[in-house]
Amino acid sequence: MSCKAAQTIANTATPVGRINVVIRYALLMIRLRSIASCLLLFALASCGGASDAPSTASVLQRGISSDPETLDQHRSRSIQAADVIRDLGEGLLGYSATGELVPAAAASWEVSEDGLRYTFHLRDGLRWSNGDALTASHFVAGMRRLVDPSTAAFYAEMLGDLENAAAITSGDIPVSMLGVEAPDERTVVLRLVQQTPYLISLMTHPSTFPIHPGSIAEHGESFARPGKLVSNGAYRLEAWVPGSIISLRRNEHYWNNAGTAIDAVNYHVIVQDSAEMNRYRAGELHITSTVPPDNFAQVREEYGEQLHVAPYLGVYYYGYNLTKPPFKDNPALRQALSMAVDREQLALRVTGRGEAPAYSWVPQGVNNYEPPLSSFAALSKDERDRYARRLYEEAGYSAEKPLKIEVRYNTNDTNKKIAVAIQSMWREVLGVEATLINEEFQVLLANMRDAEITQVFRSSWMGDYNDAHTFLSVLQSNSAANMPRYEDEEFDSLMALAADQLDPEQRKLYLEEAERVMLADYPVIPIYFFVSKHLVTPEVEGWGDNVLDYHYSQQLSFKAVQ
Repeated sequence: MSCKAAQTIANTATPVGRINVVIRYALLMIRLRSIASCLLLFALASCGGASDAPSTASVLQRGISSDPETLDQHRSRSIQAADVIRDLGEGLLGYSATGELVPAAAASWEVSEDGLRYTFHLRDGLRWSNGDALTASHFVAGMRRLVDPSTAAFYAEMLGDLENAAAITSGDIPVSMLGVEAPDERTVVLRLVQQTPYLISLMTHPSTFPIHPGSIAEHGESFARPGKLVSNGAYRLEAWVPGSIISLRRNEHYWNNAGTAIDAVNYHVIVQDSAEMNRYRAGELHITSTVPPDNFAQVREEYGEQLHVAPYLGVYYYGYNLTKPPFKDNPALRQALSMAVDREQLALRVTGRGEAPAYSWVPQGVNNYEPPLSSFAALSKDERDRYARRLYEEAGYSAEKPLKIEVRYNTNDTNKKIAVAIQSMWREVLGVEATLINEEFQVLLANMRDAEITQVFRSSWMGDYNDAHTFLSVLQSNSAANMPRYEDEEFDSLMALAADQLDPEQRKLYLEEAERVMLADYPVIPIYFFVSKHLVTPEVEGWGDNVLDYHYSQQLSFKAVQ
């Protein structure tokens, strides 16, 4: 189909018919799996005419491992959603390609001497993707919506150190009392109840991005869908075919539009690692979301500098449901299962891409922090297995009375291989009968929140900022991210003491002791620490490896054709 023919259809179809044409055409293009087809898909999805379509040389094709659950920055929680939202939106600060904090919507900021007041000064002329002026009040509205209990935001605790935030999320006082204000159109002021060393980093997180109040007032909860989403970042949302493609187009009202080289971005939803690898080999992707473990050495040899492997602040883990048997009030059983997992074999033979076995919850490399290790980290495999069997028996299980559990994981080649390997380890070492349940990512998230369904689940946690707090706070009893529902007074108390501590060295000691207490309770099974793994074609410039694995499309460009 030519661009002219596509435009004829778009101009003559009803609105609903036009959308159906776009969807049918998108699915056809993906089946054909050719770059040229994907570019025509984008031109059609824009419905703006062939003359408006971005140059094929400036359309970036990126892989993404699953659909975002939503592009509402306050109701999203996944890495996939955050990757797309960082292209669509922008916070007060951002990161450079190599992970340094840089000004974004805010041109500058100051911190009071007592560390309890942050003042941000917005750039001149900020605008939304529809041309509306973006003001400080929109950042205030965004932060209020984040802590509003009616939003049920996954990251509501992100602003927990602002004045009145805790009381607001508990529903005790109105959101208007949050410690954030806009004294004028270009100034945002945050008032804290305690010093927060990582506060500046939080202003890069999608949950702290501004909102366009008029859009939410008009569209309600559907404001984040194509045709409705008004964004303030380098791109705007053009189309989204679930399970297939998310198409972004240059936001010409963005303050740094002149410095943005890529005109359009297509995120291709590819669940299977191997399928993504095949599409990269076929020249259909410029950037992959990961690299499959199979034949990783061959991939390294074949692609050389195109392969980017770097330290990444993230932990892959299995969580227990601690609200009911068999894991509630049974630390011996939890420890036995953890000790029976051979992390070295998983990291070496199953993942095999440079991942490090995890004997702590916080990864190595976090600023000003030395993670304590699990008590069995120094034992040999035989010693661990013997100890695990003894604990298993103490917990009331045996060959005659084996533990029978369900393990849930989301659809993915690597997740499946790890689940099968752990199932085998538990059976061989302890005699556990584990049933594996493979679910789509959104189904797994829903089941993780349902304490009546899930027993053991696969998950991961990626640092939102370079501080141990981003990992340890997950397991505080009041955290929405606490999927195991772990509750321990000593752990919570140590975290509170760390939060009140002005001395960074003393704060470090409290955080390390909190992790030590938690590790001794075995609420989770840390399995390995991630490394970021991407293939990036040589024609893409501006890529930088960083521990947060943030890669804004606006920082990338294509090499000039010689």
